[in-house]
Amino acid sequence: MFATSFPITILSVSLTDIAEEFDTTTSVLTWVISAPMLLSALSLPVLGKLGDLYGHRRVYLTGFTVATAVAAATALAWDPFSLIGLRSLAQMVGGATQPTSMALVMLVFAPRDRVKAIGYWSLVAAGAPAIGLAVGGPLVDLVGWRLIFVIQASLAALALAAAAVILPESESKRVRFDVPGAAALTAVVGCAMLTIGQGPTWGFDHPVILAAAALFGPAVWLFVVVERRAEAPLVPLEFLRRRNFTFTLLTSVFLGATYMGPFVLSPIALRDAFGLTATTTSIFMLLRTGVYSLASPIGGQLGARLGTRPAALIGGTSLAVSMAAFVLGSAQALLAVVCIALLAQGLGNGIARPPVTAALANSVPETDLGMATALQRMTLQIGNAFGIAVMSAVYDDSGRAEAFVGPFAVGVVLSLVTVALATFLVPDHDAHRVERHDGDRGEDPAQAPEPESESETAATRP
Repeated sequence: MFATSFPITILSVSLTDIAEEFDTTTSVLTWVISAPMLLSALSLPVLGKLGDLYGHRRVYLTGFTVATAVAAATALAWDPFSLIGLRSLAQMVGGATQPTSMALVMLVFAPRDRVKAIGYWSLVAAGAPAIGLAVGGPLVDLVGWRLIFVIQASLAALALAAAAVILPESESKRVRFDVPGAAALTAVVGCAMLTIGQGPTWGFDHPVILAAAALFGPAVWLFVVVERRAEAPLVPLEFLRRRNFTFTLLTSVFLGATYMGPFVLSPIALRDAFGLTATTTSIFMLLRTGVYSLASPIGGQLGARLGTRPAALIGGTSLAVSMAAFVLGSAQALLAVVCIALLAQGLGNGIARPPVTAALANSVPETDLGMATALQRMTLQIGNAFGIAVMSAVYDDSGRAEAFVGPFAVGVVLSLVTVALATFLVPDHDAHRVERHDGDRGEDPAQAPEPESESETAATRP
């Protein structure tokens, strides 16, 4: 996770240097960030399901091997389009490491302990970009941006060697991969990501955006029809009747939106409205990401002690407080209040995400963990794009402090929706009883009868 995550923030601050070397514009090179995000969102469900069918260790090692080789090749990129293409391929194939690694973690922990394990997983996922920015920035200034990918390939090779020795294999299924379902879901996600992610940049009257928006509804209908008829569907539609499956996915959309919208706008506010330098702004951003990383294990511990729903509500409430502080700090031009908002936002995300992820994992059979965790990563990315789009659309580009009140007020609404959705999660003592057999999929775990004894409870644990 560290090897695949840390280059993101370094690339974002190195776009100007790369544009100068390739004699192009930074607007072209923004595709180095946006194209991998789009393609990885498309590939996540497919790669997660492949892990369920053929073994998570096998898919993880295959994807990580290809991603490592492509990362090394990216250091030799000869023009902006080769850089975009190689970077996109590395992220798309490397996306196999996200759902399969999370599924492997879930498989070796009992349901009650998964939330703590995911807390440490999230620590690395959130901390890697921060460490990359702090350490990689000076290295890029001294040596150049190509060093990013040399370091990435080296770290990935070490991780790959360790993974080949350590990781256990999961049980595989003897069923065919649902190609029509994968194609239909790709169409759904592609239409959504194009409309939400590129609409504000290209304009919502752009022919491609209009076509994507028009095709979204038919694509959803086609996906439902295909999955109902599939012998082994990519996403079993009966899972949608399980509250912890549906509402964790919906909560993830708004968690991503509440975090990434301010993630993009707050540096602009710090520089334009408060007059901070780029270095000082980077420090403030590192504080938020650092708190997010350090709070993730706390979120795991709270989820284990209080239950996933209370922990998710605590994290969501912290996000709402952070967005209200952003509004107040912008309206009154109070830098100290904006700093409090940044810290509260990192704290809220760190606390909320581990219990939400664990609640989703505990709502499906172990044989579907890859698919479930991949869907959550996908919905987070859709939420990221949505938050950036909707909050940026409200901002008027004036650079005045009060111009950020509107966008951050939208963030308040998004955070309150996050809290409202989290209230629908099923309490842990009901949700732990996950059916393990395909024939039991239609039954909601929340409706299963209480076990009569501790021995019966232990016997039903994976």
